[in-house]
Amino acid sequence: MPVLLSYRGLMPRIHPTAFVAQGAVIIGDVEIGAESSVWFGCVVRGDVNHIRIGARTNIQDGTVIHCASGEQPAGPHSKIPSNGYPTLIGDDVTVGHMALLHACTIETGGFVGMKAVVMDGASVEHGGMLASGALLTPGKRVPSGEIWTGSPAKFWRNLSESDQAQLHLRSTQYTRLAAEYRT
Repeated sequence: MPVLLSYRGLMPRIHPTAFVAQGAVIIGDVEIGAESSVWFGCVVRGDVNHIRIGARTNIQDGTVIHCASGEQPAGPHSKIPSNGYPTLIGDDVTVGHMALLHACTIETGGFVGMKAVVMDGASVEHGGMLASGALLTPGKRVPSGEIWTGSPAKFWRNLSESDQAQLHLRSTQYTRLAAEYRT
């Protein structure tokens, strides 16, 4: 069984058609949408802000998702607003194995590769791709239709039609796989 923990009276809300694997830990103000999947060894910790995961999104093994409170010291170089940042993940998103998402936004159809890191206030737009191992620093944005790679991440190239088809295929494959695991 996955571990579902309440925090400050808020229990994770998981759609009945979602799959959360044994050994995953989901804490606090977290919503997981229809037909989504959170795989083995993931931690989704909605304690200091909220986390929303859309429909048909897959969060692959070993991924950590957290958010930011507004309680950080406000300095002249702080990029965190006074109310902090939630973590928002849209529909049909693929998040590769061992990724780290912290106080960021991954829009519908976005892709985050294995061992990639997305930091506070950063975003991957609809149909954007952050390559495996990339580091998207605070406040940066991967535009729709682009692949960013490296540490720190930078524009590499535009997505081809074949790349775009692969993004959709990954989401569809994981939706089917999660349905199989549910049964």
